[in-house]
Amino acid sequence: MAIGSVMHTFTVDLADVDRGVYEQLSLRVARHPSETAPNVLLRVLAYALEYEEGIALSEGIAATDEPAVLVRDLTGRTTAWIEVGAPDAARLHTGSKLADRVAVYTHREISRLLPIWAGKTIHRAAEIPIYSFGRGFLDDAAGAIERRNALSVSVTERQLYLELGGRTFSSEISEHRLS
Repeated sequence: MAIGSVMHTFTVDLADVDRGVYEQLSLRVARHPSETAPNVLLRVLAYALEYEEGIALSEGIAATDEPAVLVRDLTGRTTAWIEVGAPDAARLHTGSKLADRVAVYTHREISRLLPIWAGKTIHRAAEIPIYSFGRGFLDDAAGAIERRNALSVSVTERQLYLELGGRTFSSEISEHRLS
């Protein structure tokens, strides 16, 4: 944890109908001094939406050699490399070589993000899904983040319903591909 980081706790009730995953999660997330609230929420959502045995949060933007979220099997091998935001092509390339599966969750405008990766060397680029949310969804919901948070995350038919700080937010989860 970086000096000046703020620790947030999240108690998450997850109901992902699309994947048949129903869990109660308890997360401690260190927010780096230069990290925005929407990025913190994006890390938490990526964790919840990718939840499976062996999943872990990294140190976020302070982690230089790991993605925001990763999944390891019982041998310690990385099986899923989950990035958030707008990772550079080299990180996606590295992740795609190390893990069986790579995904990106972003709050960036897709029309501006995809051209950044166009023409770059990214191993198995066509297999990497990029997930985005409705305009303003993360910014609006991140405004409700406090030091201690109870949130409910429900997903059905790629529609995300989020309850945080006594407020309800919703967004479609859109899937895009690099190529």
